[in-house]
Amino acid sequence: MERRYASHPNEAKQFDTERLREEFHIPTLFTPDKLELVLSHEDRLIVGGANPVHQAVKLETDLKELGVSFFLERRELGIINIGGAGSVTVDGTNYELENKECLFVGMGSKEVIFNSKDAANPAKFYLNSAPAHKEFPTAKATLADAESADLGSITNSNERTIYRFIHENGIQSAQLVMGMTLLKPGNMWNTMPAHVHPRRMEAYLYFDLPEDAVVVHLMGEPTETRHIIMRNEEAVISPSWSVHSGVGTSNYTFIWGMAGDNKIYSDMDPVDMKELK
Repeated sequence: MERRYASHPNEAKQFDTERLREEFHIPTLFTPDKLELVLSHEDRLIVGGANPVHQAVKLETDLKELGVSFFLERRELGIINIGGAGSVTVDGTNYELENKECLFVGMGSKEVIFNSKDAANPAKFYLNSAPAHKEFPTAKATLADAESADLGSITNSNERTIYRFIHENGIQSAQLVMGMTLLKPGNMWNTMPAHVHPRRMEAYLYFDLPEDAVVVHLMGEPTETRHIIMRNEEAVISPSWSVHSGVGTSNYTFIWGMAGDNKIYSDMDPVDMKELK
């Protein structure tokens, strides 16, 4: 498991492209038959990916990094499948997950195993794990189950549908919030006008991008913005002091996950477009 430390905004504004990517960009999440994990000191969120192709993949790591006897002893886990059909087995109970379906696994679950149905079209399980103080039951949600909202307009190139899976009115958790936003064809912008939420950090996974497409992800303080070039199935860490927005060379889908002081999706501080620099 790779470790990423938290950064102060005064420090981050001095970073060049290489350093920005070292601190915030996660380029590799889906390696065949492996588990990829990045532990961020931003609210101790773990961002990961499991890509079982020819064999099962277990949720496991060097437990000294977490100070526990098993991975979810003091943590909870959100899973969204962005690949082919697969399954997640939690302490012997099997949950089938199709593309764009979500599974929440509560604190205290001892064994989590990922499998694909078809090696020719393997599952790709995107993972967010946050510290937990209370156990909540494992629960599954499809797009039809999720709370959804249509936002934006084609005029502003940001017509999109937001699906909320793990949140205060959906799957219950101790602190993890997780969902997915689908941009409609011809739309490229997400989360603009931008916002910050000093009470929570956030991570994005960009996917459903053509091979030759990119997303220009904006981060930094509103008056000190920087950018990171993102490609298909890459993730980015957004500290609580940073904006998190982006524009692509095509439409795309992204998964957002948050951890912090509350689970209120609307708890954010809008940034006036006149403030952005």
